[in-house]
This record gives sequence, C-alpha cells and structure tokens, in this order.
Amino acid sequence: MNRSETPTRYLETSCQLGGISKRSLDIAISIGGLLFLAPLFLLTAILVKWADGGPVFFAHQRLGYGGRPFRCWKFRTMVPNGDEVLRAHLSKCPEAAREWSETRKIKNDPRVTAIGAVLRQLSIDELPQLINVLRGEMSIVGPRPIVGSEVSMYGQTAGLYFQTRPGLTGAWQISGRNDVSYQQRVELDRHYIENWSFTLDLLIIVKTIPVVLLAKGSY
Repeated sequence: MNRSETPTRYLETSCQLGGISKRSLDIAISIGGLLFLAPLFLLTAILVKWADGGPVFFAHQRLGYGGRPFRCWKFRTMVPNGDEVLRAHLSKCPEAAREWSETRKIKNDPRVTAIGAVLRQLSIDELPQLINVLRGEMSIVGPRPIVGSEVSMYGQTAGLYFQTRPGLTGAWQISGRNDVSYQQRVELDRHYIENWSFTLDLLIIVKTIPVVLLAKGSY
C-alpha cells in the first residue's frame, strides 16, 4: 500500500496513548537493547547472509500511529521470492488458504528458511524493530503492526488501533500469539488500548520474557 492509500481519516487522532511516559520508556529500552544485543545482531546477520546469500534484513510496510505507513524491519526469515512461493502454496492447498485468510499466518510456511524458523521461534527476527521504536514508529508495547488490508478486519476498533504506535510486544504476544484467532487478537488490542497504564506496559514486558524463552505459540 502506498501513501496515497493510507486511511487518512485516522491521521488526525486524539492525544497519543501513553504520552511522554510511554515514549520515555520506549527510548530507554530501545537504546539499551540495541547496545546490549549488538553482538547478537552481528551473529544473526552473518548466519542469514551465509544461509543463501540473500539480504540480511526485510522491511515490510505497516501502518502506525494515525494511519501513517512505515517500514517495519526484521531479520529476513523467508526465501527472497516469498510472495511467489506463498501464492503457489495457497493455490494448491485450500486448508492453508483458509488459515491465511483467517489469521494472516500459516503453519509449516514454505517460505521460511531453516535458519529463519529458528529466528522466529526465538523471536530474534523481530529485534531490528528496536530501530523502529527508537525512530518513534513503534513502541515497546502496543498492538501488533498491521498492513493496509487488515484495517477492515479491525472494524470499528481500527480507530483505537491508530491512537497508539504498534508494539514490539503486546497483549497478543503474551496470550498465545499464533494460537490466538484474528478476532481474539483484535479484542486483545482493544482491551489493551482502553485499559492502558504504565504499569500494564511493565507487566506485559515482564510476561514477554518467559513467552519468548518457551517459544509459546511461535511459528
């Protein structure tokens, strides 16, 4: 989706969720995380490049605060021609097509590389999003980043989604991740935004640690 297709009715929103306190937490954690995890970033980059010689990073356009598009960064976990592979797989497998339409995820995704599967299981692939957080495009805690085609799936909740920055972690991640239906994910995002507090963000961050270590609902 290009900028002309951005849902402009969301560009003028109410005061951003969390204000200065939430943004201060984002800056502190993103800077600390980037410095502390620098060796892991380097090792991961070497492994991704060594696997097939393709790009180390992958950026996909998502919608953030106010409906503004941004490039969401990840370590690449899929084959370079992932879109073609996905289309071919969905055309041959009705069950996978149904799963994709309902959750925008599929188990045993044929696009995912061997190293990519490990990165996904440990959530290492999403660490470059700390850069998005530092740039102010994302938050440490918030709704799962969405693409333009998913706005309709949020219905009236889309207005709430665009009141905050999407998160590196959030209610979805600590509540089952890919084992949760898309509608449940929307409800989790709605509940988080309507009940936000600084303490809630800290609680979600703490709960994210065992979820990542146990790779719960990750694929």
